[in-house]
Amino acid sequence: MHEVLRGIGVSPGAVAGPVVRLAPPPPDPPEGGVVEDPGGEAARAEAALADVAAFLRARGAAAGGAAADVLDAQAMMAEDIELHERVAALVAGGRTAARAVHEGLLGYAEVLRGLGGYLAERVADLDDIRSRAVALLTGGRMPGVPVLDQPSVLVARDLAPADTATLCPDRVLGFVTELGGPTSHTAILAKQLGIPAVVGCPAAAGLREGAHVVVDGTAGEITVDPPRDVLDRVAARSASRAAVPDSTGPGRTADGAPVALLVNVGAVADAQAAAAVPSEGVGLFRTEVLYLGRGSAPSVQEQVEAYRAVFDAFAGRKVVIRTLDAGADKPLPFVGHAEEANPALGVRGLRLARRRPELLADQLTAIAQAASGCGADVWVMAPMVSTPAEAEQFADQARSLGLATVGAMVEVPAAAMRAAQLLERCDFASIGTNDLAQYAFAADRTESALADLLDVWQPALLDLVAAVADGGRRTGRPVGVCGEAAGDPLLALVLAGLGVTSLSMAPACLPAVRHALATHTVDECRGMAKAAREADDAAAARESVRRLASPRLLDVL
Repeated sequence: MHEVLRGIGVSPGAVAGPVVRLAPPPPDPPEGGVVEDPGGEAARAEAALADVAAFLRARGAAAGGAAADVLDAQAMMAEDIELHERVAALVAGGRTAARAVHEGLLGYAEVLRGLGGYLAERVADLDDIRSRAVALLTGGRMPGVPVLDQPSVLVARDLAPADTATLCPDRVLGFVTELGGPTSHTAILAKQLGIPAVVGCPAAAGLREGAHVVVDGTAGEITVDPPRDVLDRVAARSASRAAVPDSTGPGRTADGAPVALLVNVGAVADAQAAAAVPSEGVGLFRTEVLYLGRGSAPSVQEQVEAYRAVFDAFAGRKVVIRTLDAGADKPLPFVGHAEEANPALGVRGLRLARRRPELLADQLTAIAQAASGCGADVWVMAPMVSTPAEAEQFADQARSLGLATVGAMVEVPAAAMRAAQLLERCDFASIGTNDLAQYAFAADRTESALADLLDVWQPALLDLVAAVADGGRRTGRPVGVCGEAAGDPLLALVLAGLGVTSLSMAPACLPAVRHALATHTVDECRGMAKAAREADDAAAARESVRRLASPRLLDVL
């Protein structure tokens, strides 16, 4: 008898294959022991962390795209000065190199977990660094993806970005993890690779090696010992997906209503690779990468050069650049963040300008200089805008420097509820569904046990998106979505039906979303949006839309 397990689908598509489990991490190094040469042990620990950093960078360079940015950020964590000082102090206290690295990284992880938000999401990255460094120091087996002798479904408690980035779709058909959520690095990389994936599935712990399963990354389901009719449907979906011709051109519904299709980018190299993908531009240019791992803020000139490289790559297209999204939950060493009881509700995003106004002033100056005379249509927006007054102040400052199109991120329920008043003060809004879900449901986006509350199909979250879209209609302003929700083909139809005018996503998601829009009219999208909002929960919302979707779309999802 077959069994269906449920998690969170983070990368669409369906595949069937045997289970292969991820190689486990090495055992914890033993406590105690005699350290005869503390200096030598400290040097061994230092070398192991350096080797792990070099390994991560090499793997990122080989993978390219967003993976290079993700793994470079992880390598910076292995090189963190405070981590190295912590490990050296533990060695001086009598720990072996392996035990000091183990305890040091566990302590570091607890600090980040307590901060919440973006940094708490990086705990899995630290666990990966710890496992690799301990394996090097103890001569143990390096954790990670085993050599596969046949195409398989990878199952793990969690999957490190370093392993996800280099998965070969010819061998790893899809993957399932017990932990994780829709905004993790692993989920983002799965979309880039086009590998069906389900995360946040605790029941995956019981999947045995060699068991035959179907992974449906669209529905977020794993079918164990699938019957023949399920396997036949998977094969038919795969054949239909392969037969869909590559499409280009602006996003349009079947009856010609425009829905702009854009890409999310981070570092310059990431943007230059994304520029080759047929899109209408960039809907979210994250600027945090330029600030991470530094002892001081980048100079105006350094920022100008980085921004101009991205603008030049998208000459003739729109580029929406977001100002620095940092704060107490993404601390930067040169900012001097104050102690906060709840960093996720603290001074982050635009609010950072209250303490360090020169950071925002320098960044807007650099954006304006880079935009001057470039071939791109540059729009600028601020993160974590909560009130119309904040939107107005930001817009006035940006316009005074010559930036013509200024907007606000909607990530806070207060902003969504007063969207019309906010949009009267600026030119556009862009909805960040990940943070909006976190704040709407009071659910930490790093807590796997609450992943169902962070599901972007939650009807209450769709109500907030609808409120922003209604504010856009009332003021004649465009409203986009740049969270991971935009890359879900079914949900893209709902968003279009709610009145969202642009969708920005990982480049690999564009073809399926373009196809979804092209096979449905505006009225059909509106009917799907209505059905989703009337549902009781996320699962019911998703299912109600599937029932209304065109078979031409369902055949390829």
